[in-house]
Amino acid sequence: MDRKVVIIPTYNEKENIEKIIRAVFALDGFYNILVIEDGSPDGTGQIVKRLQAEFPERLFMIERSGKQGLGTAYLTGFKWSIEKGYDYIFEMDADFSHNPEDLPKLYEACSTGGADLAIGSRYCDGISVINWPIGRVIMSYYASVYVRKVLGMKVYDTTAGFKCYKRKVLETIDLDKVRMKGYGFQIEMKYTTFRLGFKIREVPIIFVDRKEGTSKMSSSIFGEAFWGVLKMRLRKIRPRRASENA
Repeated sequence: MDRKVVIIPTYNEKENIEKIIRAVFALDGFYNILVIEDGSPDGTGQIVKRLQAEFPERLFMIERSGKQGLGTAYLTGFKWSIEKGYDYIFEMDADFSHNPEDLPKLYEACSTGGADLAIGSRYCDGISVINWPIGRVIMSYYASVYVRKVLGMKVYDTTAGFKCYKRKVLETIDLDKVRMKGYGFQIEMKYTTFRLGFKIREVPIIFVDRKEGTSKMSSSIFGEAFWGVLKMRLRKIRPRRASENA
């Protein structure tokens, strides 16, 4: 059986974390979970520890001291997942904006659909976003249009954070050279995957804004992404050296 792990970064997600963990574990296909917990003062980490006693072989957690950025959380999770030998590595938010029931669709796109990276896409089949203010929808949609035009990458949802990677993709990318830390990280990872010649497939999903907890979005996140994309276009991207993969 393929080994699958879902990486979930958390900061102040006490309202959601137990529910999202139980929802993933209720799926067919045996998904494990790795929580990257950034020192939440609301007790998110304590909830995960309690659940680890119930799911000792399926639920894992890496605790970090304070908020260190979305990108560094996922990079930490990627390295851990490769070391542990997982075949398919997923990214997912804790707040149910990503529906756990869509995980099998992303897995199938990679396992039998020929994709190396599957993206849960809000924009590949129209606009599929619920409960966002219209201004935020417009900003997000046209941010992806901007990225697509600048980078020449045929991905409609360039900032999507609901994804499935085959392990070989993350083994090939030089993770230590990934530069962007906020939501620009999502763009950089897709672009690097694209430039290294891997096949990317978008899977349509319905994105529902969080009902509980507080959004981590800020204008600085978009600023990093805007300028980072211009720099990315000029950068040379090389695979990790074979000797480093050994």
